[in-house]
Amino acid sequence: MVNPDLIERMTGLVTGSWATQAIGVAASLGVADHLGDRPRTADEVAAAVDADPDALYRLLRALSGLGVVEESDGRRFTLTELGGLLRRDTPESLRGIAVMFASPWHRRSWTELEECVRTGESAFVRLFDGWNYFSEHPEAGEVFSEAMTSAARVLLLPAVQAYDFGRFGTVVDVAGGHGILLAVTLPGTPGARGILFDRPEVIRGAGTLLRQAGVADRCELVGGDFFESVPAGGDAYVLSQIIHDWGDDEAVRILANCRAAMNDGGHVLLCEAVVPEAFNSPGLTTMMDLEMLVMAEGARQRTREEFEELFRRADLRLETVVGPDAPVSILDAVARS
Repeated sequence: MVNPDLIERMTGLVTGSWATQAIGVAASLGVADHLGDRPRTADEVAAAVDADPDALYRLLRALSGLGVVEESDGRRFTLTELGGLLRRDTPESLRGIAVMFASPWHRRSWTELEECVRTGESAFVRLFDGWNYFSEHPEAGEVFSEAMTSAARVLLLPAVQAYDFGRFGTVVDVAGGHGILLAVTLPGTPGARGILFDRPEVIRGAGTLLRQAGVADRCELVGGDFFESVPAGGDAYVLSQIIHDWGDDEAVRILANCRAAMNDGGHVLLCEAVVPEAFNSPGLTTMMDLEMLVMAEGARQRTREEFEELFRRADLRLETVVGPDAPVSILDAVARS
């Protein structure tokens, strides 16, 4: 007879998409924001988020089983510490990621995982024309940008805090979205200036995070295409979870453009989750690799050895890895001598 614990575990795994969708809907509706710091009834929350009272109660009841909220008498619900991560106003908010994973375009892409595995091709590219979709659908692009900001704030922080950005005069955040990396690093480096570089349509929506961090006056926002060139004259070129979006040849082209633009003695810093070399390693990295398979042609998470090869082809040399045990590490590369 099969161990009942195994049956329970597998049942939890195969129904995981239900939890993803329930949490994503709650995040999209703003349930955590309206619950706030005090208990509220399901009817009160339903009125605040413009939802059907009975259906919202059923959603909250399911979320209580996940530990996101706690239910008490009278259909009253309290936000838990875990659920607080879905609030917009917390620095560690994961709301953006939750909304993205429950978005129709993301769900639709993942339903094609079998075809991705059979062909090695990206479902998102085939179904939605890849990154062009965000240019043509700004609301989806905003969801994606918020998700990347959430991921960067939470996953990057341990490695960023361990890295010495104070030695650089100019930090260029390549494909930096809304500027979360500069917003985190520049306050601690008062002598440095930043350049936020991304697609023109992304740059148009940027600036708020930099103003909130009090560093907007030290930042320049530049629109462009990193396959053509990146802003010249930087001491550090930071690419935060960007290289994993591209195949090897495209990644080398981006890195080579950074190598050509940087000052003498400059650094190229990749903020990436590195695939462990050990077998059966737990953690998010190998599941993130499937996300790359689904979402972008040629995209993948890489091992340290694979990153070293990319650097070599771009005339760079991996000097050190900061935060090797963190969710996301900083791979620090310099010009090959």
